[in-house]
Amino acid sequence: MSGAILQGVPATTLDTDLWVDLPARSYMRMINLALAQGGSMIANTVVELSDNTLVNFVYKTTGLESFAVEYRRSPSIHWCGIPVKVLGLDRIAASKRAIGRPKDIAHLPLLETVIAAQRLTAKRKK
Repeated sequence: MSGAILQGVPATTLDTDLWVDLPARSYMRMINLALAQGGSMIANTVVELSDNTLVNFVYKTTGLESFAVEYRRSPSIHWCGIPVKVLGLDRIAASKRAIGRPKDIAHLPLLETVIAAQRLTAKRKK
């Protein structure tokens, strides 16, 4: 949900999911990188960074196209002063629908409301 929050969705999250274009069996590459920067391993794909931020490295995302396809269509936004690619709200919603966990279903009304508001604003600007 971090990408959605950065795009205006009024929600909170406990961690930041970073989709990494590596095979899942390579998860230790990302963990070791975080550990070298002072992080602590919490679970197989989760680290706590030195500032207490939780990061979950994701290697496959349910309900979406390949990393390369989604990356090309993803908008760039500034986060902590640097441009980063984030999944668009419609793609975040598609993934949450496909995953279908209660917490993902609970986020859908927020996502859909912001998506509708952004479309209406864009339409009015034309």
